[in-house]
Amino acid sequence: MKSIDKDMTIAEVLKIDMGGIAPILMEKGLHCLACPVSSRETLEQACEVHGIELEELLSDINAYLSDKQE
Repeated sequence: MKSIDKDMTIAEVLKIDMGGIAPILMEKGLHCLACPVSSRETLEQACEVHGIELEELLSDINAYLSDKQE
């Protein structure tokens, strides 16, 4: 599985695993998952706009995906 990076859009990330990643994004404060901007906005941009720690978010999502594969 490819790891999630800062340049991926929210829509790209959700396509990988909506049911598991959406709750992580929501918990961190990204509540605009269905917003039309999410199809164009990268994780880095979203974190900047919403004041969310990017590296922590990436770590949480990638840890979830890694655990899922085991």
